[in-house]
Amino acid sequence: MVRFLTAGESHGRALVVILEGIPAGLRLDLDAITRDLRRRQGGYGRGRRMAIESDRAELLSGVRAGETIGGPIAMMIENRDWPNWQYTMRVGPDKDGEPPAEGGGARRAPVTRPRPGHADLAGAVKYGRSDVRDVLERASARETAARVAAGAVAKQLLAHAGASITSHVFVLGAAGLPAGKVVSFEQAAALPDDSPLRCVDADVERQMIAGIDAAKEAGDTMGGGFEVIVRGLPVGLGSYIQWDRKLDGRLAQALMSIPAIKAVGAGLGPEVAVRPGSRVHDEIVPDRSGARDTGVARPTNNAGGLEGGVTNGEDLRVSAWMKPISTLMKPLRSVDLTTMEESPAAIERSDVCAVPAAAVVGEAMVALVLADALVERFGGDAIADLERALAGSNAAVRGRFRSR
Repeated sequence: MVRFLTAGESHGRALVVILEGIPAGLRLDLDAITRDLRRRQGGYGRGRRMAIESDRAELLSGVRAGETIGGPIAMMIENRDWPNWQYTMRVGPDKDGEPPAEGGGARRAPVTRPRPGHADLAGAVKYGRSDVRDVLERASARETAARVAAGAVAKQLLAHAGASITSHVFVLGAAGLPAGKVVSFEQAAALPDDSPLRCVDADVERQMIAGIDAAKEAGDTMGGGFEVIVRGLPVGLGSYIQWDRKLDGRLAQALMSIPAIKAVGAGLGPEVAVRPGSRVHDEIVPDRSGARDTGVARPTNNAGGLEGGVTNGEDLRVSAWMKPISTLMKPLRSVDLTTMEESPAAIERSDVCAVPAAAVVGEAMVALVLADALVERFGGDAIADLERALAGSNAAVRGRFRSR
């Protein structure tokens, strides 16, 4: 079972992630982890925080001489802004009700005006906190940097099964790709790491950038949608036997756990509700190319590589829709929890748009779910065991369908 836990606050000393279940013998490319962390920090519309941070994961355990050893992998990502927040985010106890005199950074007042759309109010009620900072620090999307580090390791495990992951942004505000346009894996994978918005259409991307500029000028924010595409997955990951083993359900939960994601789709997504069955279901035809182990091909991939909660050999395609970020420079109405009087919502340092960054986080979450499904399907405490099981399964499938 591949699983992970994160810890840390947005302005605390560091983020920590513990990743468990990665087989021994996986030689890690540490530069690839750093690359994904940098990709998460990029994108047009990001805020000043991204100019401060330069994320890099320090491996603390589970790896020796660059190779996994089977134990939990612990990684730490330091927050470079920590010196400016040492006093506000101090860990040690106050003495006699008074905070210590030492500690760098500003003496920030408590946050008492929750932001509409954020976890601020619900979290303060749930955990009984009077200072909403106790909520927003952990609910912040800063936590997703730890997920990206873990996901980068999961991607390297999936590569041993021949799988590759990429993503692209297909809509941002009122600007988007034409309805029904299918972006190929190759098109998405060809996007450079410094692409402003990870959109494959330059004209549409310019419209998106103009929309972000307009939102920034108005003190507003923008949401959008992205698609994660995975090529090369083996047939049979997931299961239809029980509800909690269905791979599409597991992927949906993982994507929905990303801050601000409000909807998830597989393949055509919501479009399946308005098309007749003849234009939804992917026909099965003989594979004349000889490239597929199953001996069959699909002229379309409306299902997004998933049928019955199981991978079917086509590219896996899952999409997610992100709401606009809840911190507005021209804040919405709220209530000051100390006076219960109407007041403008609090303003925290934030982005105008973070959809491209969310796409990178989406890649990580999809990779972690698929790594778990891969280990579940083929087992093995060591990479060599997993590779043998995978090779044997592929040979059995070829023998069953190609021998006819």
